[in-house]
Amino acid sequence: MRFDPMAVDWKPTKRPGIYVETLWSDPASGDVAVLVRMDPGCTYPRHRHVREEDVLVLQGGFRDAAGEYGCGTFHRFAAGSIHEPVALEGGEPCILFSVARGGIERVR
Repeated sequence: MRFDPMAVDWKPTKRPGIYVETLWSDPASGDVAVLVRMDPGCTYPRHRHVREEDVLVLQGGFRDAAGEYGCGTFHRFAAGSIHEPVALEGGEPCILFSVARGGIERVR
């Protein structure tokens, strides 16, 4: 089966160029599995991971203060880690599959 980003029912967020599709969530634990789409050059808000977050880049890529994550990259963000992902410019939108245990908290 091939992933088709055009078949996803993307929901816009308050941030221009950032869209999500929630695949699963558990209100009791705060765990959530989502697809995130960031248009090139768009920034996802700075946030802290409550517990571990696993991310698989399905298309495009993003960067943060720790490095760059391209298509096919899997990364586990540690509990308590903070970052502000920015979609790579000059290409297709960045699409991520993310499982955030305990969810995320926005930070300034």
